[in-house]
Amino acid sequence: MTDRPLPPAARVLRAARRTLLAFFGLQLALAIGMSLVDSYRRRGKKPKPFPVTAPREVPVGDGTLTTYTFGQDLYDAMLAAIEGAQRQVLFETYIWKGDEVGERFKSALAAAADRGVEVYCIYDGFANLVVSPRFKRFPPTMKVLRFPVYPAGLRFFDFSRYGRDHRKILVVDDSVGFVGGFNIGTPYATEWRDTHVEITGPGVWDLKRAFADFWNLNRRRRFGTSERPLLLETASTWEPRIRFHRNVPRLWMFPIRSMYIEAINRASRNVWMTHAYFCPDQDFVDAIKDAAHRGVDVRLLVPLKSNHIVADWISRGYFSQLLESGVRIFRYKDAMVHAKTSTIDGTWSTVGTANVDRLSLQGNYEINVEVIDERFAENLEEIYRTDEGNCLELTQGEWEARDLHRKFTEMILAPLRPLL
Repeated sequence: MTDRPLPPAARVLRAARRTLLAFFGLQLALAIGMSLVDSYRRRGKKPKPFPVTAPREVPVGDGTLTTYTFGQDLYDAMLAAIEGAQRQVLFETYIWKGDEVGERFKSALAAAADRGVEVYCIYDGFANLVVSPRFKRFPPTMKVLRFPVYPAGLRFFDFSRYGRDHRKILVVDDSVGFVGGFNIGTPYATEWRDTHVEITGPGVWDLKRAFADFWNLNRRRRFGTSERPLLLETASTWEPRIRFHRNVPRLWMFPIRSMYIEAINRASRNVWMTHAYFCPDQDFVDAIKDAAHRGVDVRLLVPLKSNHIVADWISRGYFSQLLESGVRIFRYKDAMVHAKTSTIDGTWSTVGTANVDRLSLQGNYEINVEVIDERFAENLEEIYRTDEGNCLELTQGEWEARDLHRKFTEMILAPLRPLL
């Protein structure tokens, strides 16, 4: 008995399925291979020193904003704030390494709890899978929420429950808050170029509320239904020049992308952006291109080589249309630039945790502070110029002359853009 031949339509469908499987298999194999090779090449290599801008305090309304571009300076300020806490410490981070710096923070938080300070901590379980379980044992005096590796539970069909907690927040009492791109770990103290901001004044309450809202949304993961929520008193004043924007996947809230596009669409003089990973959607790219077409000085500063090689290659897939539109692209050399900052027209600025990629803008829990203040924008422009001095500018001629294998790799990886 012989098999009956398939009808033409079925043969076409089978061939199409095999072609798609082969294509996506090639993408996956290429991405894994690139990551393994890059990891092998990085073994034992240390980043070179890079220029930094000293912390600078800028008055904004009844408070201040201080920028930090070097991890050790930031950690010293954060630890001093924790050691001086009298009532409450709210601490949230994406990565919390169990190394020397991580231990310093853990000890400072535990010591604060021992002297009667309320200490709340949040860290992302997936980001810290490789951290020793021993490090992740905390004294009972600390309230610690581990955002789970798999947060969807039985609701596997609900995509709003898959976002990671990518935020980095510290609030001490009602006096000082910190937010920005720095994770907690020894390498970030001296080897990575990142940006954080310290806040005093009325803006601290909004940062505190951001922490409390996340804690209350997820507290049952740790405590169960009987645990009381983290309650805050209503702020008596607020600072209109400082606004916090929070991406909250559980509530389908993603205002950070809208904040960026609206600000870029209003730009008339300059748009200077620094981002560790640049994998935007086409509408975001079009907003940048439109700004350049109307004569705005648009500059994008990204790593020459980041810690995620696949993200680098996918990011390069946007370079042709950006360069053709007049956008200037600067590649930061010798160290990883992990900052997520932008400043526009000498008035508008933002510092935060969100990268310009789909994971940050349409997937993860993120927080950015938006500041409408000329002196703060001037400060960020000064930082940008310092960073630009450690960059290689990519010209259109250099980009068009790249090797054929590079163009092929970009083409193969292009369909992965919606996933990053």
